[in-house]
Amino acid sequence: MKFTKMQGIGNDYVYVDCFRETVENPSETAVRVSDRHFGIGSDGLILIKPSETADCRMEMYNLDGSRGAMCGNGIRCVGKYVYDHGIVKKTELSVETGSGIRYLSLHLKDGKADRITVNMGCPLLTSALEEAIMVRGQAYSFTGISMGNPHAVVFMDGIDNLDIEAVGPYFETHERFPDKTNTEFVEVIDRGHVRMRVWERGSGETLACGTGACAVAAACVLNGRTDSEVQVDLRGGALFIRWDREEDVIYMTGPAVEVFCGEIEA
Repeated sequence: MKFTKMQGIGNDYVYVDCFRETVENPSETAVRVSDRHFGIGSDGLILIKPSETADCRMEMYNLDGSRGAMCGNGIRCVGKYVYDHGIVKKTELSVETGSGIRYLSLHLKDGKADRITVNMGCPLLTSALEEAIMVRGQAYSFTGISMGNPHAVVFMDGIDNLDIEAVGPYFETHERFPDKTNTEFVEVIDRGHVRMRVWERGSGETLACGTGACAVAAACVLNGRTDSEVQVDLRGGALFIRWDREEDVIYMTGPAVEVFCGEIEA
């Protein structure tokens, strides 16, 4: 099986071009290739497939083999892959995902896709603003946002000192979230700048989460903490998020990088 390793601000996946390749058991393959000691090493597996409704389709699997609906950093890499490899030679393209069709604008550098802006759709509030929850005997306040996948946004100070390995799994599997949840721990710097760490369901802490950054921006605006355009600093780099309140659409802009290509036994 031929593959390409790609990353968006450190959120890395193994990509397989299913215009040319076939993956018989993607959940099992995701677990195998994601292992950073015995596999390729990644946050999961993304298959790039033909689509009847868009220019292409992305099918994503977390490193534990569970199916994901959407990945903001992953979809930017899909856009870069299909353009750079001549599958869809357009700078405005559509990608079918598990949470609907997303539209991408590619910004080129030296003839290749460099930065990508994604129409991430409409954020959906799924909780009261800063709803109270008990995790490991401690009270937290979170704002629930869906970006096609569930997010719990927690505002706090000192995120660098947070023992995310201790609290993250409890948020993910809390009874309040029957489908599990991604959790973002957020520190507000000013009206246009925030920092976050993320615990992703099925993957643990990752260096970045695109849908998480969008959820954070929406939660910040709804709670009056930032303006509608905000730089979100993640452990792997920065994303720029804009919530167009008239369109009720969130736009995410960030880089996509091809790391290396290879071949592994299927």
